Amino acid sequence: MKQLCIKYQPAERLEAMVQLPASKSIANRALVVAALGGFEHCLENLSDCDDTQAVLCALSSQTHTPNIGAAGTAMRFLTAYYAQKEGVWELSGSERMHQRPIGILVDALRSLGADITYLQQEGYPPLRIVGKKLKGGKIALNGGVSSQYISALLMVAPLMQEGLTLQLTDKVVSVPYIKMTLSLMHHFGIESKLDGTVVQVAPQAYQARPFVVENDWSAASYWYAVVALHGNASITLPYLNADSWQGDSELVRLFAPLGVTTTFTSQGVLIASKEVQLPSCYDCNLASQPDLAQTLVVACLLLGVPFRFSGLGNLKIKETDRIAALIAECKKMGFVLREVADGVLVWDGEKTLPMQPLVIDTYEDHRMAMAFAPTVLKLGEIKINNPQVVTKSYPQYWKEFEKLLQINMLGL
Repeated sequence: MKQLCIKYQPAERLEAMVQLPASKSIANRALVVAALGGFEHCLENLSDCDDTQAVLCALSSQTHTPNIGAAGTAMRFLTAYYAQKEGVWELSGSERMHQRPIGILVDALRSLGADITYLQQEGYPPLRIVGKKLKGGKIALNGGVSSQYISALLMVAPLMQEGLTLQLTDKVVSVPYIKMTLSLMHHFGIESKLDGTVVQVAPQAYQARPFVVENDWSAASYWYAVVALHGNASITLPYLNADSWQGDSELVRLFAPLGVTTTFTSQGVLIASKEVQLPSCYDCNLASQPDLAQTLVVACLLLGVPFRFSGLGNLKIKETDRIAALIAECKKMGFVLREVADGVLVWDGEKTLPMQPLVIDTYEDHRMAMAFAPTVLKLGEIKINNPQVVTKSYPQYWKEFEKLLQINMLGL
C-alpha cells in the first residue's frame, strides 16, 4: 500500500500563488454538450484530472465498451448521452462504481424512450444501452438523491423529439449544480425555463461558441483550510470569478467565520488569514455544497469549533460513504463525531485518545486525502494512505502542497 508521510516545521508566515485545476464539474458538462452539438474544438482549459479524462476518452474513443473507472459524473452523464446516440454501448466502471446506484436515472431515461438494461445487479452499473432518438415528454424525478441525474437529463433534453418537462420532487439537493448546467446550456444557445421545481427545455440545437473553463472552487477549499489553520497566510488563487457558476464559490461565505477573507483581483482571488471570534457552534446546511463537507469538518475540528452540518445525506453515495469515513478518520485524530439524524453530522467537543502514529485512510476518495492533508499544520506530522487518489480531481495537489508549505513529503 502506497503511503505518504508529511512532516511540517511551523513557518511564521505563508505567502504564495497556488495553481488550481480547471473545474471538472464545468469541464465534464462542457464536453458532453460539445459532443451533443458536434463542436468539441470550442473548449479551452479542460481539466487534466481523472474524471474529465474519463469523459474525454469515452467521447473521443471508437470503442462501444467504455470503462470510466471511478468517475461518478462520467457514469451519470454518459448514460444519458449514449441513450440518445445511435449504436449499442456497454458502459462500465470500477468495482466501487458498480456499487453506486443509478436506477433513478435509468428509470427516467426509460420513461423518455431509452433502451437500457442492467448487465449485473438491478439498479447498478454496468449498463447495456441501445442508443436512439428519445421521445421525451414530461416526467417527475426525485431531486433529493443526486443533481447529476437531473443534469444528465437536461443536457440531452434539447435533442428529444418533444423536449423535456422535469418535475422535481422531494427536497432538491445541490441546486447550484443544476443552475450550472442550465447556464452552460444557455451559453451554447439553449433556452430553458426553471420555475420553482419545474424545468422545461424545448427541442433545440446547440450552437458552437468559444468557451474557457473556469478553475475549480472545490479545489480552492483546501487552500482556504490551510489559511484558516495557519493563521498568518496569504494565498493567491488564479482564474476564479466573482460571478462563478460553481456552487462551491460559497467558500467565500463559509470560511469567513473561520478567519479567512477573500478579495477578488484581476488575477483571481486573494485569500488571507484574519483574526476573528470563532463560532461557539458552526451550524450550517451544506445541501448545496456537499463537496465542501470534509474540508469544513476537518478545519473546524483543528480550530476547536463545535459544529452541526446538515444536508449531507447524499454523501453516502459518493466515492465512499463520506459520513462513515469522516467519523472513522476523525476519531483517529481524537475527535468523536456523530450522525444524529440522516445527513446531520455533529461534533459537540467530545474527544478521545488519538492514534499514534496518525495514519489516515482515503477510501479511494480524492477529497478524503486533500481535506485531511492541511491537518499537518496543527499536528506536525501525518501519514496518508493511497495519496495518489487526488488525481481524480487535482493531479498537481501534492506538488502545490509541498511548494507552499516547504514540507518534507516521503512516499510519493
